[in-house]
Amino acid sequence: MANVGRPKASLELTDDERETLARWARRAKSSQALATRSRIVLASSEGLTNVAVAARCGVEPHTVTRWRRRFLEYRLDGLVDEPRPGWPATVTAEQVEDVVVTTLESTPANATHWSRAKMAQRTGLSKSTIGRIWKSFELKPHRADGFKLSTDPQFVEKVYDVVGLYLNPPESAVVLSVDEKSQVQALARSQPAFPMMPGMPEKRTHDYVRHGTTTLFAALNTADGSVISSLHRKHRAIEFKKFLAKIDAQVPEGLTVHLICDNYQTHKTPAINAWLEKHPRFHMHFTPTYSSWINQVERFFGFVTDDLLRRSDHRSVQALEADIRAWVTAWNKNPTPFTWTKSAEQILESLGRLLNRISGAGQ
Repeated sequence: MANVGRPKASLELTDDERETLARWARRAKSSQALATRSRIVLASSEGLTNVAVAARCGVEPHTVTRWRRRFLEYRLDGLVDEPRPGWPATVTAEQVEDVVVTTLESTPANATHWSRAKMAQRTGLSKSTIGRIWKSFELKPHRADGFKLSTDPQFVEKVYDVVGLYLNPPESAVVLSVDEKSQVQALARSQPAFPMMPGMPEKRTHDYVRHGTTTLFAALNTADGSVISSLHRKHRAIEFKKFLAKIDAQVPEGLTVHLICDNYQTHKTPAINAWLEKHPRFHMHFTPTYSSWINQVERFFGFVTDDLLRRSDHRSVQALEADIRAWVTAWNKNPTPFTWTKSAEQILESLGRLLNRISGAGQ
C-alpha cells in the first residue's frame, strides 16, 4: 500500500489574496524571494502535492512545506521575511533629527565643536550610530575651512574684469596670471628620512636647519598653461620690475599683455607705474582684496608646493633654486591650462548665498 503521508490542510484563497499573490508573483525588480513564495502558495491552492509544487517553482519540497504552513498560519503577512536575529533597530526619526539639529545649531560645553563621544554622551546613542548619522547628512564637525570676505569697494567690478579675461580673452593678446611665492625656505632636515615601506609611510624629522629663503615670481599663461618664472632673494618693486622686463622680452611683439595681479604694494609703486607708462602694451588688472582664489597662478603654486617644496631637503638656497628651475622647466614641457568654469554672475550668487548664511552679515 502506498504511503500517502500526513494529510495536508486545505489551502483556499480569497479573491483579494489571489489578486495580491498574482501581483507579487509577477514582480521583476523587487523581492524575488517574495515572488517565489507567492507562486508556491498559488500552486498549492490548486491542490498540487508539495513535490509537484516544488518542481513547478524550482525549489525543494521542504521549502514548499515551510511557506505553505506559514501562509495557513499568518496568511499574506506570513510571506514577508521574518525578523532576523540581533538587536532591533531603536534609533527613531526624532532621535536622528535631534542629533542633526544639535550638531548644526549648538556646541557642547567647554568645546568648540561636537565629537562623536560628546554627542553620544548627550543623546545616549552609540558613537558608531552618531558617526552613521553624520555620514548620512554629510556633517563633519571636526573640520573647518577658512574664508575671508573681501571688503574691496570695487569687488563686483574687479570680479567681472578678471573673470571676463578668463572666459573671453581679448584677441591678439596674452593673459598672464602673475604673483610671487615669497619666503620659500631652503630647509635641511636634521636627520635622513626613513624610506616608505609596505605598511609604513615615509618618515621625516620634525626639526630642520634653515639655510635662507628665495622668492618665486611666476606668470601663468591662462590660455596654454605655460609659465614665465624668475627667482629673486627679495620681492621688492625692483625685483618685480625686472620680472616685468623678462615677460616683455618673452612675449612676442605685437601682442597686448594683460596681467592679473593681487593688491600687493610692490605692484603699484611709482617705479612700476613709470615702467608701465613706457610699455603701453601692458595692462594691469587687480583682483579684489582677500581674493587670491580668483588668481589662477595660486593653483600653480599649489602644485609646486605639493610636488617639490613640502618634502624638500636643501642645504643651500642655490640648491633650492636649482630644483625649482628644473621643476618649472619640466612643467613647461607639457603645460596644462586650468579651466575656469564659473561666470561672474555665478560667483556673485554663491557669495550672496554665503552672506545670507552668516549671522549678522551686512549689519
